[in-house]
Amino acid sequence: MRWSIQQLLAKKGEGLEIESTADVSELIDRDRELRNISPVQVSGRGDFTGETVTFHVRLKGSMVLPCARSLADVNYPFNILMTESFRLDGMQADEEDVHLHEPENGYVDLLPYVKENILVEIPIQVFAEDIDETESPAPPNGKDWDIITEDEAAERKEKEENDIDPRMADLAKYFDK
Repeated sequence: MRWSIQQLLAKKGEGLEIESTADVSELIDRDRELRNISPVQVSGRGDFTGETVTFHVRLKGSMVLPCARSLADVNYPFNILMTESFRLDGMQADEEDVHLHEPENGYVDLLPYVKENILVEIPIQVFAEDIDETESPAPPNGKDWDIITEDEAAERKEKEENDIDPRMADLAKYFDK
């Protein structure tokens, strides 16, 4: 997914079709939450307008992230639409437009932008479905804490509200008079 300016200008009349697979496994080193990532299918096209080529690309793949509750591996498929433009005339790109770039050393390399778009799309939290708690890498309890369901939390709260602190029991009798 790297083209020289001359290669792109030669395709100007017919357009550029992209159908490729990209290895983005180095993203695992860049983001500690990312445990694994499959090779990414990159498909789309490059459209030419004047001296600018605009890539409309779809990125498909899957990544493995930790469950926010149990730290178990969660397979998270992604399908990202990406649009990036490059100026081919040697003029400087407008700094305000984050999707307009300049070629580097006479080449247009789409791979860094593919990686950037994948990193931006990593969700903050994912949750594992149907995880067996005996398989979970996170412990279900510890010193002074344990994981409970919402129903158990509601029961505990109701019990706490109905219990009277023994230190305040005599004070409660005061208002009975």
